[in-house]
Amino acid sequence: MNAYQFPGQTKFYKGKVRDVYTIQDNLLVMVASNRISAFDVILPRPIPYKGQVLNQIAAFMLEATRDICPNWLMDVPAPNVSIGQKCEPFKIEMVVRGNLTGHAWRTYAAGKRELCGVALPEGMKENDYFPTPIITPSTKAEEGHDEDISKEEIIAQGLASAADWAILEQYALALFQRGKDIAAKQGLILVDTKYEFGTYNGAVYLMDEIHTPDSSRYFYADGFEARQAAGERQLQLSKEFVREWLIANNFMGKEGQTVPEMGDEWINTISGRYIELYEKVIGKKFIPEALSDEEVYNRVVAALEKF
Repeated sequence: MNAYQFPGQTKFYKGKVRDVYTIQDNLLVMVASNRISAFDVILPRPIPYKGQVLNQIAAFMLEATRDICPNWLMDVPAPNVSIGQKCEPFKIEMVVRGNLTGHAWRTYAAGKRELCGVALPEGMKENDYFPTPIITPSTKAEEGHDEDISKEEIIAQGLASAADWAILEQYALALFQRGKDIAAKQGLILVDTKYEFGTYNGAVYLMDEIHTPDSSRYFYADGFEARQAAGERQLQLSKEFVREWLIANNFMGKEGQTVPEMGDEWINTISGRYIELYEKVIGKKFIPEALSDEEVYNRVVAALEKF
């Protein structure tokens, strides 16, 4: 069901984590819920303040990168709500990787030396830095899992023109560098992340969230080199700990598997980790704001009247 019905609303989409309302076919109201997903499954219990954490990190990062490229964000009327320009999306995700981690490492460990058409150097260990960051795009699946795709396939399939690809590549790498610089000031390493772009009035715009724990992986910089040299696991800030807990409890989103019971203590632990992430990434104290649905609605309506 629609949580809200805003004036001029023309469309509603419920994502895994966000509810997106289209207003008069030209604005988007994006509500970051407290839902949490892993392995493409929405877990049964919400995480307090998670929506506020994601929304406010994204807003901070979008403001901090406006000089690199235009983005969709116009206003943040409530802690978990963003209003912005509706763009025509490219049906690809620009995944930028600075280190050999996650999916890239699994591919490498399986003996492959190419990912999304990008050659991977020999002799790397898990979490090592790439000589320079690489882009490993994926298709945006309407349902199911996103699929790896190469730059050549993107252009051949008309998902982006060669001219648009050149802009997407330039923006993605510049955004990643800015994200790394912001993270470094906080004693963090931005390891990998994904960006989504669209077009508005013929220009390429950055859309959605950026540099949040749901779209990015961060390592602690302190002790990184020593852990690499000793072959130890890196300390990371992301929602990977939720996935690890699920795997330890025999859940990977496969058929016939049930989500393990999530007790109050575990829910509060997850919420605390998201808040820690906010404070670590942004370098500011998190101020929790619990608004009623009515207050959120009234703030959004007041903001929409301005536009």
